Amino acid sequence: MTDMTHSFEPSHDTSRAFRDALGQYATGVTVITCNTQSGPLGITANSFASVSLDPPLVLWSPAKSSTRYPFFMAADHFAIHVMGAEQAGMCSAFARQGDAFDQFDWETGAHKVPLINGCLSRFECTKVAEHDGGDHSVIIARVTRATTRPGDALIFHGGRYGGFTQTT
Repeated sequence: MTDMTHSFEPSHDTSRAFRDALGQYATGVTVITCNTQSGPLGITANSFASVSLDPPLVLWSPAKSSTRYPFFMAADHFAIHVMGAEQAGMCSAFARQGDAFDQFDWETGAHKVPLINGCLSRFECTKVAEHDGGDHSVIIARVTRATTRPGDALIFHGGRYGGFTQTT
């Protein structure tokens, strides 16, 4: 067991250290998509969680500083795509630009929501609530359709993509 080597009170002055501390929590990686008046839009996010099985609810948290934020806040319908270990390139593409669809296999679903094919799981969603979350918002949505396949998950830890390694 390793001792904590850096203890601090989260503040504006320690924001980088706080972000790094949060980055020690490994997460899966998603690409969230919605339709806009300008066409399909995507964003890479690791701020995704299940909320409830009955009713089927999930949440994600877009950053208010993102130029894509207003479009996702305005969207009543969107899709959350859980990415496989082989899809790091797709996540990087959508992290850089929201209109990277021409590089990947996708189709249009209900409510004109762009649906990326080949991901581990895909949740087609209808927004049911939004809440302030500091420099992010928390969007809660009802899952109206789920699609899934077997495979290894893409993991994000310490600012890097990677895979899952089993231990005994």
